[in-house]
Amino acid sequence: MSEPTGVPEPSKRRALARLALVVGVLGLLFYLSAVARVIDVEAARDVIESTGPLAPLTYVVVSAVLGALLVPGPLLAAGSGFLFGPVLGTFVTLGATVGNALISAFIGRRAGRQSARTLLGAERSDRLDRLIDRGGLWAVVGQRFVPGISDSLASYAFGAFGVPLWQMAVGAFIGSMPRAFVYTVVGSSIGEFSAPLAVTAAVVWCVTAVAGAFAAHRGWRRWRAGRDHPERTDTGDDHRSQI
Repeated sequence: MSEPTGVPEPSKRRALARLALVVGVLGLLFYLSAVARVIDVEAARDVIESTGPLAPLTYVVVSAVLGALLVPGPLLAAGSGFLFGPVLGTFVTLGATVGNALISAFIGRRAGRQSARTLLGAERSDRLDRLIDRGGLWAVVGQRFVPGISDSLASYAFGAFGVPLWQMAVGAFIGSMPRAFVYTVVGSSIGEFSAPLAVTAAVVWCVTAVAGAFAAHRGWRRWRAGRDHPERTDTGDDHRSQI
């Protein structure tokens, strides 16, 4: 028998329906952008290049919006490297990544935050808020290190769970540095191949992937331990609050 949460069942059904709608919209965007490729990234790149000295700033804005529409990040970062080279391109990619994280998290928060709290219940939501206050920033950083996870989809989820926007911005900037460098270098090598840069990018990618896998495994074990023994987390919080 499920524990009573004080939330009427119709409210839960409405919250579930809203979340299902959000997930459906994101799934459609993912299909259109990442699978069907209805957005012509090369055409957008040509338009941006035509803006001259404002091209880096224009690319940051356009790439942030395209990323929020679930256009694959590596493709956007490669375009940045192709246009601006490995150095300036990396900073342009990082700016676009932070912008994408803010846009996606804001939309996720507005679209799914209240529904998520309704489904979780007040007690679980408050516990989640405490966890976010304590480690939300590093959760964002850690997610960026894990290979194979869409940063944009993760940002929508972080927003729905209530991660503050400042944590999203700082976490995305710190956590995206390695991959932003790697993918931007790959894009820059299309115009002019550099063996040292390519080797450096490969090493950075491998180190980041290993570190991300290790961090994900450790985080999973800690989450399982906290779920199986929630009193340990609560006791630890109470103890730290008294110090």
